[in-house]
Amino acid sequence: MPHHAPSALLSAALQAAEQGWRVFPLRPADKRPALHGESVCPLIGDCAGGHRKWEDRATIDPVRIRRAWADRPFNVGIATGPSGLVVVDLDMPKQKSSTGTPGGVTTFGALCERAGQAVPTTYRTRTASSGEHLYFTAPDSLRLGNTAGFLAPSIDTRAWGGYVVAPGSNVNGRAYEVIDPAPVAPLPGWLLDALKPQERPTGPLRLSVPKRGNRAAETALERETALVAGTAEGSREAQLFESARKVARFVGWGDLTRDEVEEAFQRAGEAAGLPASQCRSTLRSVLNWSLRTCRPRETA
Repeated sequence: MPHHAPSALLSAALQAAEQGWRVFPLRPADKRPALHGESVCPLIGDCAGGHRKWEDRATIDPVRIRRAWADRPFNVGIATGPSGLVVVDLDMPKQKSSTGTPGGVTTFGALCERAGQAVPTTYRTRTASSGEHLYFTAPDSLRLGNTAGFLAPSIDTRAWGGYVVAPGSNVNGRAYEVIDPAPVAPLPGWLLDALKPQERPTGPLRLSVPKRGNRAAETALERETALVAGTAEGSREAQLFESARKVARFVGWGDLTRDEVEEAFQRAGEAAGLPASQCRSTLRSVLNWSLRTCRPRETA
């Protein structure tokens, strides 16, 4: 399997460090860290005071970098959190995906369009699998973590607790390369709003329910929004989908308006901790489908 010469990968590590990005070695031609794990830690050197993970050992020190890349063609990992970065990872569709499944680049473009925003211009790289990484500077006031499929399918993000493979590295004989050398832009506000943790209410949630004279519709909306608002992490989006589906028939029958149903479920979903953009996307999907397939009241 072909490797870049150690000097080329050393140069890639030093170039990343010059930008203030903290780097650490990955296995040659691989994406996995080359540093030892906690179970086999020798507790010497950097770990003399206790095991230090790759995120702790990532560095911008050129002396340490030259020493680490001196003997083997290690790929280069960038620890995103300590580097002050949030990287949006736009994946290609999985091999088992159905034909026509959009990749992360297409999905991200649609996400930007729904938010009424242009696709951001920022430092961008192509990955070995032909996906793309968009680099952004992280906000000073908030410590963001990683996400997987949170913004939309085939879109992950890397911040604290995560890393990306730096350009100049290679996996399966294919290189990570810069495709837009633009300066790294700040994380757009609309993306920050979607990614930042949602504040959960500390007291009982009170959701206003429209009063339109149909008690069955009002009761269903009140019951289902309360279910969504009280759902624990791990099943929140599924509950939002199922509850909105149950109430959608009352929109089709004219007992409730779509706007008031969307507003009530949007508040409930955000109260449960779901990002606003995820609530809007889920609600749009389930209501569109439910209204297309809604049966007349007399046959329901």
